[in-house]
Amino acid sequence: MVTKVVEKFRTMKTPLLSILKELQKDQGYLTEEVLKEVAKELGLSPARVYGVATFYSLFSVTPKGKYIIRVCESAPCYINGTMNILEMLQDELKVDVGETTLDGLFTLELTSCLGVCGVAPAIMVNEEVYGNLDREKLSHLLSRCRGM
Repeated sequence: MVTKVVEKFRTMKTPLLSILKELQKDQGYLTEEVLKEVAKELGLSPARVYGVATFYSLFSVTPKGKYIIRVCESAPCYINGTMNILEMLQDELKVDVGETTLDGLFTLELTSCLGVCGVAPAIMVNEEVYGNLDREKLSHLLSRCRGM
């Protein structure tokens, strides 16, 4: 599978990020074996590929939940109640930042600005952004995710 993905992006000037993003879609994270194979295919050192995979927050080298919840910690979100949202999520999910729920459904993370300051506080669930959050909206969102 790695070879197929590498071939898909090989003509790019700098294909590594695109390759890692595509490979992460499959399992939700990048295994050590996958990183070593990418390094071999691209003629890079495993340390360089691992360094890239661990530098960017959207990549993971550990298993994550089906739904990755990223809580925005920018100044506008903070002023508008991000800490309340974070506490609600921690209470509801029974995890701390950086952890995954026992059922493997949710991973809770912090992130820098999501670029939606006008609807602060905001979170991102996988690739979808949600703003103007309060306890009711957050509860409804988590219920929808659990029902999917």
